[in-house]
Amino acid sequence: MAIVLPHGVLFRGASEGRIRQNIIDNNLLDCVIGLPANLFYGASIPTCVLVFKGREARGANKDILFIDASNEFEKGKNQNKLSEDNINKIITTYCERKNICKYAHVASLDEIKQNDYNLNIPRYVDTFEEQAVVPLSQLAQELTKVNQDIESTTKELFKMMSELQGTDPEAQAELEQFIKLMSK
Repeated sequence: MAIVLPHGVLFRGASEGRIRQNIIDNNLLDCVIGLPANLFYGASIPTCVLVFKGREARGANKDILFIDASNEFEKGKNQNKLSEDNINKIITTYCERKNICKYAHVASLDEIKQNDYNLNIPRYVDTFEEQAVVPLSQLAQELTKVNQDIESTTKELFKMMSELQGTDPEAQAELEQFIKLMSK
């Protein structure tokens, strides 16, 4: 059995936290699947699917599989959709039940307890992409170039503005005053 819910049920406290703890302690939850935003009509928020274990599957295996499929979709004009490949990847991952870097993680009961029964997917599936460190010398060169471009463009703008003519003496005076103020 599975149910689609907003992500908030994975981490909110109070009664939702107690319900989560009860579900986990009683070995009812099998898998948490994070889905992309704007997948369901009328629901632009990202959702998740909680997959529950059947009675026959509630044995000694108390781990929970987390799948972050939030980036697995085809962008639509008004609504995103899961392609057949996206769905097959989710199903295959669920059936194989193994860790996949940046996509899936099998969390033990102890790991979940250490997280205070918080089932927020990023706690278990790390999707962080480290960005390359740009040397300061390169940043300084780029900044110098940008400043030169700004200066050049500003000079060009003021040259064009100085060629403008007011439609009457009052407009001409206002234009000159504007150029004088802008050139400070």
